[in-house]
Amino acid sequence: MKKKIIIIILIVVLAIAVRFIVSSAGSFIKTHYGAKLVPPKVTIETIKEDNVIQNFEAPGRVVSKYQVSIMARISGYLQKSFFKEGDYVKAGDTLFLIEPLEYQNASSVAGADIQNIKAQLEYANKQLARAEELVKQDYIAKSRYDEILANRDALKAQLKAAQSKYNDSNRNLSYTRVKAPVDGRIGIIDVTVGNYVTPSSGSLTTINSTNPIYVTFPLSSEDYATLSSIDNNANEKRKVELYFQNGDKYDIDGIQDFLDNKVDQSTGTVTMRATFQNPENKLLHGEFVNVKLYANNKIKVPVVPLIAVQENQEGKYVYTLDEKGLPKLTYIKVQGQSGNNWIVKSGLKAGDKVITEGILKVMPGSPVNIVSKEEMKKITDSEKNKSDNKNKNSETKGK
Repeated sequence: MKKKIIIIILIVVLAIAVRFIVSSAGSFIKTHYGAKLVPPKVTIETIKEDNVIQNFEAPGRVVSKYQVSIMARISGYLQKSFFKEGDYVKAGDTLFLIEPLEYQNASSVAGADIQNIKAQLEYANKQLARAEELVKQDYIAKSRYDEILANRDALKAQLKAAQSKYNDSNRNLSYTRVKAPVDGRIGIIDVTVGNYVTPSSGSLTTINSTNPIYVTFPLSSEDYATLSSIDNNANEKRKVELYFQNGDKYDIDGIQDFLDNKVDQSTGTVTMRATFQNPENKLLHGEFVNVKLYANNKIKVPVVPLIAVQENQEGKYVYTLDEKGLPKLTYIKVQGQSGNNWIVKSGLKAGDKVITEGILKVMPGSPVNIVSKEEMKKITDSEKNKSDNKNKNSETKGK
């Protein structure tokens, strides 16, 4: 038992000794060799505030202004289709033909009924005119006159009913030609020619309008509050830029012209909508895009040069100088760009000093040598010339 205790004590003593030796060696190296390290040359810039148009980025989705399901309004066999899937159509274009013969016959019968009743009504009006003269001279009884008048009035009512029936039959006949209610692009045909369709058959196809077209996007409640504060009004129309998934910018800017009347409780966002002109049909319903919404009014905010900002897994950061003039890593949040600067949302304030050039050689807490931009340019040009000469010499030797 005593032997085990002695072994444990020896192991602990040995571990302490090793740690002491390593620590002493590190201090020695840092003291004797660290002093020989030349501080990297850097340029710095003082953070200033600038009047900028602030912008807010968000994911968006393209949505057609009109999304119409084309349905049969009468029953019959689908005789013909006048388009191909994916075609662009205009409002009023005929899309399908439902067998019209039955409805043409019904219209013809209703028209004949009108002509028949009109003939009877014309005869009844003549009888009534004669009866009016005869009843004045007491040649016929008043009851006979009333009977002729009632018959004439009944025929007038029948004519109205027949006219309504004729109009209704023509309406049904017009439904045999299924027409596009809006301009747009045809989708997949759900019911093909030869099938019997009814009003309950469901969609024959769909039309999504293409110009103009909407883009909906969520804006965080925090950004919404900031935007409303900048513009002094939430219900403003604002410029919106659109970017495709590959990063390309859409060449026509849109107008944000609608926002929802509530904050989504599950996401903490406000749904907004922008309208874009789409004359070449580049934007498709359902497409995912990115948008950049611009405030109308300028606001004074800190800005930092783009070249001063680096990024890692934790986010964007800069090197600032502390009270001792030593660099320290400072994480920042940005909210869009203004020219060659990032608009700073948090992490920096006016008066802070950030390193703009020579960043790659900077170590947090290690001294730096601050030089002017002109001197840094000379150093950079000199290093570039040396590199070019070295490459030329290598090529010469290779030949």
